[in-house]
Amino acid sequence: MHVAPVGGTAVQDHVALAEIELCGDLIIAASAAEDRLSLESIDEVLKVAEERDASGAPR
Repeated sequence: MHVAPVGGTAVQDHVALAEIELCGDLIIAASAAEDRLSLESIDEVLKVAEERDASGAPR
């Protein structure tokens, strides 16, 4: 039987953690909405426009 060593050996996947946080944000927004989220609402929750502005990509 293999047992993980005790101590601070945990590996963090920062991309996975960010995706989990975004999913949580979407779940919260969806649960607060009276109806289905529009694509614009989803983009707002995920801050898509802010990412485009920061990267300089055209809208």
